[in-house]
Amino acid sequence: MIIKELRTEYRENPIGLDVKNPGFSWKLQSERQGCIQTAFQIRVETDGDCVWDSGKVESDRSVLVEYAGNELMPETEYHVQVKVWDNYGETARTTGSFETGLFYPQRMEAKWITSGFPREEKALPVFRKVLSGEKKVKRARIYAAALGLYEIAINGTKAGDALFTPGWTSYHHRIQYQTYDVTDLWNESIKEDGKMELTVTVADGWYKGPFGFMLRPEIYGDKTAALVQIHLLYEDGTTGKIVTDESWLVTAGMIRESQIYFGETIDSRFVPEAESAARAEVLEHGKEMLTAQEGEPVRVTLRTPAKELLVSPEKELILDFGQNMSGFVEFSVHGKPGQVIRIHHAETLDRDGNFYPDTLRQATSIDTYICNGQEQTFSPHFTFHGFRYIRVEGMELQEINPAAFIACTVHTDMEETGSFTCSDERVNQLQSNIQWGMRSNFLDVPTDCPQRDERLGWTGDAQVFAATASFNRNTALFYKKWLRDLKAEQTKEWGVPHVVPNILGDQAAAAGWSDAATIIPWVVYETFGDRRVLEEQFESIKGWVDYITEHCGENGLWQNGFQYGDWLALDKEESADRTGATDKYLVANAYYACSCELTAKAARVLGKEEEAEKYETLHEKIKERFNEEYITRTGRVVSETQTGCVLPLHFHLAQEKYRDRIMQSLKQNIEAHKNHLSTGFIGTPYLCHVLSENGEHGLAGTIFRKEDYPSWLYAVKKGATTIWERWNSVMPDGSFDESGMNSLNHYAYGSIGEWMYKKIAGINVLEPGYKKFAVKPLFVKGITHVCAVYESVYGTIKSSWRCENGKITIDVTVPANTTAEITLPEKEGVIPVGSGTYHYEYATETRLEEDRFSMDSTLEELLSEPLAAERFNQYAPGMLDDPMIKFAYHMTMAELTAQAPQARPLYEMVIRELNAQSVR
Repeated sequence: MIIKELRTEYRENPIGLDVKNPGFSWKLQSERQGCIQTAFQIRVETDGDCVWDSGKVESDRSVLVEYAGNELMPETEYHVQVKVWDNYGETARTTGSFETGLFYPQRMEAKWITSGFPREEKALPVFRKVLSGEKKVKRARIYAAALGLYEIAINGTKAGDALFTPGWTSYHHRIQYQTYDVTDLWNESIKEDGKMELTVTVADGWYKGPFGFMLRPEIYGDKTAALVQIHLLYEDGTTGKIVTDESWLVTAGMIRESQIYFGETIDSRFVPEAESAARAEVLEHGKEMLTAQEGEPVRVTLRTPAKELLVSPEKELILDFGQNMSGFVEFSVHGKPGQVIRIHHAETLDRDGNFYPDTLRQATSIDTYICNGQEQTFSPHFTFHGFRYIRVEGMELQEINPAAFIACTVHTDMEETGSFTCSDERVNQLQSNIQWGMRSNFLDVPTDCPQRDERLGWTGDAQVFAATASFNRNTALFYKKWLRDLKAEQTKEWGVPHVVPNILGDQAAAAGWSDAATIIPWVVYETFGDRRVLEEQFESIKGWVDYITEHCGENGLWQNGFQYGDWLALDKEESADRTGATDKYLVANAYYACSCELTAKAARVLGKEEEAEKYETLHEKIKERFNEEYITRTGRVVSETQTGCVLPLHFHLAQEKYRDRIMQSLKQNIEAHKNHLSTGFIGTPYLCHVLSENGEHGLAGTIFRKEDYPSWLYAVKKGATTIWERWNSVMPDGSFDESGMNSLNHYAYGSIGEWMYKKIAGINVLEPGYKKFAVKPLFVKGITHVCAVYESVYGTIKSSWRCENGKITIDVTVPANTTAEITLPEKEGVIPVGSGTYHYEYATETRLEEDRFSMDSTLEELLSEPLAAERFNQYAPGMLDDPMIKFAYHMTMAELTAQAPQARPLYEMVIRELNAQSVR
């Protein structure tokens, strides 16, 4: 047995930690089956002094064991030792460390400094401090924040690799500061005469720049500012401190303009004259809202050279990076002095192959660079774009080397934890699209899209995708940080806002969106075993349910105010109404019940028995009222849409005696849509789950693998590399939805991932953090093998199956210190197992290979080939014993009678099969 990955607050050896009682987690690894930790001991020291020794604790707990020693001191490095015992009598040890941050805002002695530039000045201010007589340091830390976005550099070299610091929070309530270890950089930067220059560049960012649908500027304030404090421990034992104050100078820099929506302009010829420097001005602004960096920073996580240089029909020079993403382009060039190069960004080309930036709306996303005549590498500092393609202006065709243009993928650098692959390459591409939709939109907050004049933290999108996101990456710190802003923005009068941070102003809360307050904390708790998120958010959780209760009518249901309904559902004819055909208050009360149930569960976990009973009782009353209002005495649902049927089933609202009738209504609706979905943002996450859990998993698989409109694989077939906002963002003819709201990089419909992982791969949590989990894979026709791997907080979980050639093979990995329940396909009973790897192999008559002719095939999928009725009639007689050929024949005859052109491809398919049979 060994211990691996000792972490403090989810991170290995973190610095700048402002958590008073941090949680320690570790993973065990053992070759023995059924390995369980029986005891642990944690010892924490600083400077050789022990501040906590837990002693030997008889427990199998290894996730987020909270520090319980002497009060931690600020700006102090602590060393952690962990020893564990297992049920085989073995022991293992490991060590790690963490360093505390400032802890208290008042320890930030620096002053906010601002430029004093006139409002019309667009150039970014650069604050400067020249130091003299600097000497080698044993330790150097920078603590920095800004009103706006900042970069700090020492002699021109940027400190750290984080981008878009200090991040986007509810700035009126909370502003993060970052901690940088610059010991090495400091020592490397000291000149022979002991001089050194510190610079801090500040951009408008989310704080001051134009943002939102109306491009409203100065949402949080009309002045940007920097706040920097540097603590030095010299090799000779002395200490030093440098802070921002009125002694700093400020000049305009070479970044002449930078806005998140519009892009950045850099004039590399610009060198500020020393005499133009002015004294920085002190800005009176509080520091009580300062908090240490709470999640992983935003970073460049992938660098991709351009795949292809294209010349469009309109003679545009276009580079294709092969992947829609969020980030920016870095490129190297040796231009002429004063040469202006502009980089335009777009998600797609139009059907003629021309640059198509219309999905960006008002966010022009143009980066402009002015060359100084030397070999240079350009990239922006304070803007990001949603793009796959760029259009290059200011360079000739022969000047452009695709390899010199690098797409830098940018997002919050969360650990990758999940993977899913299968025999169907279309589904593998869908999984890739899901993951890229997440990468593109988890940029400090969970945004709706990365490209247009929006990029807001929509709560509805976030909650429907939370479980899928938390399989693919470790979202714990990301969501906890964002939930703190949700709580800060939540009010008794307006409830939980539609976007967090809330820049849309006071709006009454809406179901499915505001329910992020209850759903996401529960997802974090179940996925990562983090009970503290429920503690920290409990007032927000119950506050949201209390808000709904206060806005209910006399019948105890929420039936007033604006609601998004089943956003962007396809079951309503009025194109201007995006809320779908499902009764929007049915949706609201289904979520009311869901949130109330989660509140009761959270109260139980936290030992709040009185509140648990209160919300359990309320939950039962909501269910009763829901049935009275929305389900008839014969089991019909008021809105017999797909979503209207799915919600009462998924949230267990319908009485047991009505469930079969509601399922029949759901199946009839799906049949009427030719086995296609018609759901929107609310119904889509649950549709396949409900089918699989109610005896219709085969139908769920059929819907899932459709590749004509509307379906997940329709987008894949159209070449999508991310998840679309709309089912028909790109029309069958290659044209685009022109509603003015058509992002090609959303993630909401990527919520199908949860069904893929839980149902097809069969990995399901039974106890928080996957301390205990189930592996129960369900086969899907047309998919012959699947492999899903999830890195839980206890270790690696794997579910892999194959069903081919009359044999089923199942492989399962269970990490140490956990247990699992395995249910094998076509076998009775549950197999309880401890940690280890397990292999099962047995015969089957199940055949998952797809038939060449499928009754689910659609003619539209095959339009292209010439009609061959004569040849069909020539070969058909005597060949109709094969039921699939017989089906195809009759279907073709019927289609020929109705609309001959539609029948051509099916004719051709049958002819190919008949020819093949003749040969055989």
